[in-house]
Amino acid sequence: MPSYSSARLTVLVVDDVDMNVMILEEILQDDYNILTASNGKEALEKLHAADILPKIILLDVMMPEMNGREMFEIIKADDAFKRIPVIFITAENDSESELLAAGAVDFINKPFQPDVVKHRVKNQIELKNYSDSLEVMVAEKAAELTSTLDNMLLAMANIIEYRNLESGSHVKRTQFFCEALIRFLVNSNSEYAEELRALQPDIIVKSMALHDVGKIGIPDKILLKPGRLDPEEFDIMKTHTVVGKNIIEEMMMAVKDKDSIYLRHCRDITYGHHERFDGKGYPRGLQGYDIPLAARIASVADVYDALVCARVYKAAMPYSEAIQIITDAGGAQFDPYLTQALIKIQDEFEEISKNNS
Repeated sequence: MPSYSSARLTVLVVDDVDMNVMILEEILQDDYNILTASNGKEALEKLHAADILPKIILLDVMMPEMNGREMFEIIKADDAFKRIPVIFITAENDSESELLAAGAVDFINKPFQPDVVKHRVKNQIELKNYSDSLEVMVAEKAAELTSTLDNMLLAMANIIEYRNLESGSHVKRTQFFCEALIRFLVNSNSEYAEELRALQPDIIVKSMALHDVGKIGIPDKILLKPGRLDPEEFDIMKTHTVVGKNIIEEMMMAVKDKDSIYLRHCRDITYGHHERFDGKGYPRGLQGYDIPLAARIASVADVYDALVCARVYKAAMPYSEAIQIITDAGGAQFDPYLTQALIKIQDEFEEISKNNS
């Protein structure tokens, strides 16, 4: 029986198979207090009785009396529990993309791999700690909100980039690309100039840092796969837009400011940067000007960087070829007005890429 320490964080493990519970206890007991339940009903009873809530829940999908999906729906509808991150324990036939889209932060496959379990629990607790500390700081120092939020969002973005083997450089470059494109559109008095001024360009640029924050919910085997994703893997990868949107909306609740233009840009970019101008993108299939302008700009910046930089699954592409690919997709994947603007400042994009590798 693992020892209990009041100084350590608690993990709630919910699984009806005793052996699974024992294995997870063995993996995690050196770092956390372990609270266990054999089904959703028992787990809810323990949550209601707890003096200190668990920092994270590991939740099996299939269980008697109340299964994992049923418990998940209940806790997400309860103000007391809905901010506790949930990692589903999944079997081979469980729909991982469905669980992530519903709001789960991650999943762990059976049979358990100790290092994977430890890293995923640690990553999600770190992200939860960032969210919790943000809420405390906002409550205590409302006057310092903007500065604190900048640092917090950048820290969260860097967590994703370090995990994605980018060391933060992708975030910086895409922000610089957005800044250059927006500056050109405003200074040239383009048809987007007035709208961009109202949207506060500097805030759009800052918000770009979190465009891929939802990748915290994508398994390493998919995120770092050195090759093309198969259809099921790509379906899971696509959920990062929804996971990211959910994270930003949690932050809106934490700072009690649903109208924050900063966080609205974060949500629009995170949720919309994989939409396509022709309506064939994801996750919502938005078309044309229904896609927020900040997200349409982010899409150009993100794809340009993906093309000209080496990734685990591809080599870097020449700058001129990347420009050609993006401009050829004007009106299909991208806003055609933005692709025409990109042609005019392509040298600036190339210099940004070279100077921030």
